[in-house]
Amino acid sequence: MIEFEKALEIVLNQAVTAVEEMAGLESAVGRVLSRDVFSDIDMPPFNKSAVDGFACRLEEIRPGAELRIIETIPAGSVPLLTVRAGECSRIMTGSMMPPGSDTVIMVEDTEMPSSETIRLLQQTSSGNICYRAENIRSGEKVLDKGTYIQPAHIAVLASVGMTSVPVSVQPHIGIISTGNELVEPGRKPDGSKIRNSNAWQLYAQTRLIPALCSYFGIAGDSIVELKDKLSTALSGSDVVILTGGVSMGTYDYVPDTISEMGADILFKSVAIQPGRPTVFARLKDKFIFGLPGNPVSSFVLFEVMVKPFILTTMGCKPDPLTLTLPMGIDYSRKKTSRKTVVPVRIMKGAVYPVEYHGSAHINAYITANGMMIMDPGQTEIKKGEPADVRPL
Repeated sequence: MIEFEKALEIVLNQAVTAVEEMAGLESAVGRVLSRDVFSDIDMPPFNKSAVDGFACRLEEIRPGAELRIIETIPAGSVPLLTVRAGECSRIMTGSMMPPGSDTVIMVEDTEMPSSETIRLLQQTSSGNICYRAENIRSGEKVLDKGTYIQPAHIAVLASVGMTSVPVSVQPHIGIISTGNELVEPGRKPDGSKIRNSNAWQLYAQTRLIPALCSYFGIAGDSIVELKDKLSTALSGSDVVILTGGVSMGTYDYVPDTISEMGADILFKSVAIQPGRPTVFARLKDKFIFGLPGNPVSSFVLFEVMVKPFILTTMGCKPDPLTLTLPMGIDYSRKKTSRKTVVPVRIMKGAVYPVEYHGSAHINAYITANGMMIMDPGQTEIKKGEPADVRPL
């Protein structure tokens, strides 16, 4: 059994960044930039009004001053006239500032004695102008290679004219469940059977990254059947995730089977709870994760180990957000030999463990919105003491 940090280091050191492809703006969210992105224009591209109001000369701003309106400038229009002494132009938010003006008076700071005149109601020193290139200059880098593209990044890409976005190719993930006891969700289990939830959970976690994903079904507790399923999955996948069959039981065939197929097992036991019997192997340019059959174990190990690996192959350096927040109640545990992941709920800036019955209790993660990390040897966290939490 190796420490979790060492296992994660081994996993990430094996990851190789995928090749590049182009994605349209409409499909780039959730992808990873494969190149730096630079702006082709200044932003804003011209001096523009930050408010609806009247563009005029700052030197003429004083309570009671009257100015004649010489034109109206809608957004998207180029001003036609130069503002001179005693004049102003009605201007809309985002409109180009007219020549001769250097400030904008908000509508609410004026009154209109006539349809062609405004009177200033109060002194103001705010220019209400967004100046050319105050946000970004032409040629300036706006996004780094390796950026995990979110909606705000899409806005930036659009603003610099990037309609075709260079991204890393999504890896293809194959998923297999193992165990004679499993039936698919559409069948009502009888006798000692249970429904297969792990595969669909892992499928959903993979798609949320997002990576490409295929489900290859259930492999019974047979070396021949497992080899057949695994061979098929490996032929069409970059990474295969198996769930179940990785522990020390009589019918836990996954480690021996992948060894017989020529894979190099890099580890098969990790000091983490839940999830100790976790296998990671390489077969030429393919990778295999063998996760425990308990649903919480497979859920947690995907989040803390498999997901960072997949993101790394997409060119993104994993940097999961970890918050340090006060415990809302006293919490203690008896077994402390391994790093432990506890389902918690973050409420009003504090951490509260949810009801949790162990690694088969996936329902706990319906109410949880975070995972609390406890280090080996740590027996308790008192109310008010800091806890490390990774939001879900």
